[in-house]
Amino acid sequence: MNNTPKEILSKYWGFDSFRGSQEEIINAISNGQDVLGLLPTGGGKSLCFQVPALMKEGICIVISPLVALIENQVDNLQKLGIKAIGLKGGLKFTEVDKLLDNCIYGSYKFLYLSPERLQQELVQERIKAMNVSMFVIDEAHCISQWGHDFRPAYLSCSILRELHPTPPMVALTATATKRVSDDIISSLDLNYPFVVKDSFFRKNIGFGVILTEDKNGRLKQYCQQIKHSAIVYVRSRRKAEELSKFLVKNNVKATFYHGGVDQKMKTERLNLWLEDKVQVMVATNAFGMGIDKPDVELVVHYQIPDSLENYFQEAGRAGRNGDFAKAILLTNTTDKVLVKKQFIDILPDVAYVKMIYKKLNTFFQIGYGEFTEAKFHLNFNEFCNIYKLNTFLTYNALQLLDRNSVLSLSENFSKKITIKFITDKDTLYRYIDKNSKLADFIKVVLRTYGGLFEFDTQINMYLLSKKTAISESLLHQNFEQLAKDEIIEYTSVSSDLEILFLVPRDDDRTINIFARNIEEQNQLKIEKVTKMLNYIENDTVCRSIQLLEYFGEVQEKECGICDVCISQKLGNTDVVHAKIKIIQLLKQKTAGSQELEKRLNINQDIVIAALQELLEDNYVTLNTINEYQLL
Repeated sequence: MNNTPKEILSKYWGFDSFRGSQEEIINAISNGQDVLGLLPTGGGKSLCFQVPALMKEGICIVISPLVALIENQVDNLQKLGIKAIGLKGGLKFTEVDKLLDNCIYGSYKFLYLSPERLQQELVQERIKAMNVSMFVIDEAHCISQWGHDFRPAYLSCSILRELHPTPPMVALTATATKRVSDDIISSLDLNYPFVVKDSFFRKNIGFGVILTEDKNGRLKQYCQQIKHSAIVYVRSRRKAEELSKFLVKNNVKATFYHGGVDQKMKTERLNLWLEDKVQVMVATNAFGMGIDKPDVELVVHYQIPDSLENYFQEAGRAGRNGDFAKAILLTNTTDKVLVKKQFIDILPDVAYVKMIYKKLNTFFQIGYGEFTEAKFHLNFNEFCNIYKLNTFLTYNALQLLDRNSVLSLSENFSKKITIKFITDKDTLYRYIDKNSKLADFIKVVLRTYGGLFEFDTQINMYLLSKKTAISESLLHQNFEQLAKDEIIEYTSVSSDLEILFLVPRDDDRTINIFARNIEEQNQLKIEKVTKMLNYIENDTVCRSIQLLEYFGEVQEKECGICDVCISQKLGNTDVVHAKIKIIQLLKQKTAGSQELEKRLNINQDIVIAALQELLEDNYVTLNTINEYQLL
């Protein structure tokens, strides 16, 4: 192919020029050189390999950690008319076989797959037969045990060198310390790589840590001020739903997104947000990876994240269009006390992981030494209730089993509906004659499924709803009525996790292989939480300088737009005057922070700084309705 990088860029993406180090990386890849690219969130990592892949003959193989990320990338390429395939979970052997054949014979330019999929012998054999232009390891920090999302399955990426020794290997990440970068180079056996690190400095993002006992009020205030889009990050599904309802109640167009939402609803809500029909997405931390929405002007962390890597990556989803944006972390004294318990006390040790693994096998009745390729649906809360387990510890144990390739864990809300007719056909016909409202419904069910009198039969509610022109909720009511009238046995089982066991059951021996790794990872997480808290408590050094220093980047010039810089600009005199006025007003009546701003006509940042000092010095306190009052 004779197209130049800029011609490819213009033809498919409509841009006239590259950003940052994109062109340098593309030239290095074009010359057959291995690359380690460290680019900030929103720095255009995908273009760094997609452009040269379209210039080269053959197929580019991309290893990516998340199904959602794979789907998003493949969809985007296909919309541009570029042939791309993603090997997602849940594919049958024959489907995988056919897709890999297409990669060999179908002139496809991109194959996306997970590191777990790469471990399959079929996949490795077929990759050998492909004309590979390059290998790409996206989110490459996952390969390092010192990274914040370490996934041991990523270590299998080194086999790509054995399958095809000559194509360049490209590793890309937005969050890597020096230690992680060295680990990536070593683990992937990169050969004299071209290492490029764009500055992680985001000059248009004003980082802020806001100490407030009225987090809801402050969140409402920020969200009501935005003109475009916002993301609010929380740690639990319940909190995502609560805050979404709270914002809607306060006339903010908001919705929520988490692992418990079914796939259809996720897609609908994401599109509502992408199309600006809702402004605020309240989400758990998986949201946003691979989603390019340039006009996010506000990212709020309602709760303290577990590491600076996660915080910086999530906050970096703001301001991708270059316009000024805010990244606000809302916290209070209670948060700081709880965070160690929430992140450190829920780290499962080796003994706990072994116990969970055994109970999981018992729950699904998998015998010692047995291996099954079946997928299991798990209602997580039910599992924890049965065995009287701590939900946080248990979920983290499942995550460890997933990361160490003992099982594959995916959050996938589903409802399994099964029915079986328990009456004879004569009785059923008499029932139909007497219940005309259910007659047509029963007949459609009987025509759609065979063996209903012999077996428990799983019902596809979506399909049945289309056939009967009846809503799914009404279908449930019909089945419940038939069960009540002792015509059918009807079961409806919800699950929010899907589990695929990857190795035969071997109890202690299975866990012993990575027991030392569990201990090291626990210590690493303690260190990360400590550094996150240090960042929150350091209100004397520019936020951007603190963040960049963590990633090994020296930034001498202050950003001028974070809460620390603004506080220094305002000067101590302004804060002192504000404190005097606040005390005078509070002598007359209690008041919230927003009321203080309006009544005193003082800048929001000055009021926040003054209130923080008054709280710390025990001049004021908060009452039960989040209003300030004198002590």
